[in-house]
Amino acid sequence: MAELEVGKYVLASYNSGAYIGKLLEDRRNFQLVEVLAVVKHPNQGDLHNPGQVENVAFFERKALGFKEKMNVQRRKVQAFDGEIPDYHDSLKQALQQLKDELSQEDTAFNKKSLEKLADLEAHYYHK
Repeated sequence: MAELEVGKYVLASYNSGAYIGKLLEDRRNFQLVEVLAVVKHPNQGDLHNPGQVENVAFFERKALGFKEKMNVQRRKVQAFDGEIPDYHDSLKQALQQLKDELSQEDTAFNKKSLEKLADLEAHYYHK
């Protein structure tokens, strides 16, 4: 695998979401990345019990903010050489994509996830 250079743009997976960012620091097994755009909105619910609603803590997970830093495992970071979209446009697109996926099947998990996403939109994303 090619070595990533500090200052270059990367695609990073972090807590069930995916982001385009700038590599700020190499920390051996981890990479410090600054968020510039959202590729995939994080999944809702308990990451250790995906698809479950009962007897689990169902967490609301918002996307990382513009210029927020994340410490990502090295193996979950790869070079990115495409065009970087506007953060807010990318967030809207990633959120809509997740909502569309969840709307495909009528399950308790999908309904609860859609409720959490609606809360995020109302309280965080449209401020």
